[in-house]
Amino acid sequence: MYVDMNREYLKDINTTEDVKIPEDPLERVIGHEDVMPMIKIAAKQRRHLLLVGPPGIGKSLLAQAISFHLPEPSEEITVVHNPERPERPFVEVKSRKEIEDEILEIERAEGELIDPHSVPEAVAERLGFKCIHCGEYSSAYNSICPKCGGDKFSHIKARRKHIGDLLGMFEMSSGSLSVPQKRVTTTRIMDGVEEVVIYERVGGDSIKVLDQRALEKRRQMVEEKPRNVIVPLERKTFIQATGASETELLGDVRHDPYGGHPDLGSQPYERVVPGAIHEAHEGVLFIDEIVHIAGLQRFIFTAMQDKTFPIVGRNPQSAGSSVKVDEVPCDFIFVGACNIADLQYILPPLRSRVQGEGYELLLNTTMPDTDENRAKIAQFVAQEIELDGKIPHARAAAVELLIEEARRRARAVDDMDDALTLRLRDLGGVVRMAGDLAVMDGSEYIETKHMEVAIRKAVSIEDQILRRYKSYEKALEKDLSSSQRMSHQSYNSENIDRSYM
Repeated sequence: MYVDMNREYLKDINTTEDVKIPEDPLERVIGHEDVMPMIKIAAKQRRHLLLVGPPGIGKSLLAQAISFHLPEPSEEITVVHNPERPERPFVEVKSRKEIEDEILEIERAEGELIDPHSVPEAVAERLGFKCIHCGEYSSAYNSICPKCGGDKFSHIKARRKHIGDLLGMFEMSSGSLSVPQKRVTTTRIMDGVEEVVIYERVGGDSIKVLDQRALEKRRQMVEEKPRNVIVPLERKTFIQATGASETELLGDVRHDPYGGHPDLGSQPYERVVPGAIHEAHEGVLFIDEIVHIAGLQRFIFTAMQDKTFPIVGRNPQSAGSSVKVDEVPCDFIFVGACNIADLQYILPPLRSRVQGEGYELLLNTTMPDTDENRAKIAQFVAQEIELDGKIPHARAAAVELLIEEARRRARAVDDMDDALTLRLRDLGGVVRMAGDLAVMDGSEYIETKHMEVAIRKAVSIEDQILRRYKSYEKALEKDLSSSQRMSHQSYNSENIDRSYM
């Protein structure tokens, strides 16, 4: 039986295998209970967020958790061919109900399902339902008739000319006649007019009939509006655009070497590619380290303000540069993240938009060292093990060692006593190293010996340098080769200020 660490303590588990991992991503977030009400409001009221804090404290997890609480998308965005001005395709937005109604209309246009007994006998034989020896009907997948024991298809080839003369058939598929055909096309007289009709085997027991009206309706629906679905109805509600390029963020129009020639090339509407801001429509657009895309912040601000953003060809040397699709919807929840030092580099209008339509939240780097929060660390370890998928679960004693390390790091990094660090990405690295050591040992669980080694070894390169050389300057001096040292000394001597001589 799984233990809910929201209600129980570390003493209640033997291994992290006993820990219940919450289904709700918000309940998987560790140590940010004080901002959780604002996070839930952001999801319910569709508010923008700016999350501030150092790397590895759960900013991306919070953004993903918001998307988990959003309703499923209700709109599909399509780019439609404009016959009068192909370089200015139309945008079509369809609701879920409109799409479902259209699917039903297409299905109706594709014909109706009927029983094999309702089609002409020769058609039933060709599709494999009727035995040519005794006339018994059975599944098309039974080559041997269950009544007479004869091969249902042995005489099809011999009777081919006779059946063709009788029904005026022509084959739509090729292959051996020793197996049933999937589709038979023939003609029939309706209201004194001869028309084409297709009988198609669907599954093992039904036949779909496509008459001429159904075929013409289907063709008409396809030819009416040549289109390109750029944001489908069924899609993710969390789009991460960290470090995205201009094209990835804002969309583009692919190049066509034939310049959109109607016979040789592809039409402009077919080459439109959505950006992350469009794919995040009705969902969450998450950008971590937002200062790294400083030049694109103004476009994000515009998209947030207008809730639409055009897609244009961004390469002036491309045939797509003449194509523009106006007012493509992009109504998203923006979640940006950065550290304290980078706040000054965020575009003021963008911050103003977040402040006016959302919240700026400074996240914790530590949490109090309590029994409840120790249990949360155990939950974190269980989550990391499940996420990794390649390492075994940990003994409770091994988790206790990690908790002690979390206390030490809170004191060393954040100068906080009686606290546990929330720089959990670093702790996750310790868990994975301990798990790898357990795997190499052939151990069923992560034991204390594995965790002890991982705590010593899973440290940043800066800490390793300090442990070995005591200071970064000494490390740099000793790490230089003899030739590098000579070059370094020569450079220094050449740059000595001799003005006093």
